[in-house]
Amino acid sequence: MRELTHEIQELIKTRRSIFPKSYIDKPIKKETILELLQCADQAPNHKLTQPWRFTIFMGEGLIKLANELTNQYELITPKEKFLQKKRDSMREKVLQSGAVIAICLHESGKIPKWEEKAAVAAAVQNMALAASAQHIGSYWSTPAVLHELKPFLKLLDNESCIGLFYMGYHNEEPHYGTRSPLEEKLTWVE
Repeated sequence: MRELTHEIQELIKTRRSIFPKSYIDKPIKKETILELLQCADQAPNHKLTQPWRFTIFMGEGLIKLANELTNQYELITPKEKFLQKKRDSMREKVLQSGAVIAICLHESGKIPKWEEKAAVAAAVQNMALAASAQHIGSYWSTPAVLHELKPFLKLLDNESCIGLFYMGYHNEEPHYGTRSPLEEKLTWVE
């Protein structure tokens, strides 16, 4: 049991955001993504509202998502602020990924919105840890066009897209993140 505890702690400590430029050309099986989503689905949530909703883009779906993101970027960006490089990068990140998952919030109205957002964040952390354990890199992105995706994702009035979760196999070595000293963030009351 001690060995398993150590492995879990190391997985948590070495989970990092891995960006699409580091992804290799290796498809992620649908069954694998389903396993990751099953981990997400076990996140804690107040009053069992289960506020997470996910739309998974794979294969040809990635092209549809890339097209939608770039179209929305072109539509909402004033001409003087439009950058072709940013548009191309947005498209490339999607197409470099093995899968992209739209992270959506379903507000129940039973509890404060912040609690439901926190539950979705916990679900995403579960998914990120499960992905990391399978050497699948991931990161949660919040591009400005998120609010424009509601019709594309067929979201209800009480739903919103709060991020895109990019995923792909990679060859990076696990490592600890850079953090300020923990002691600076602690207050002990004994």
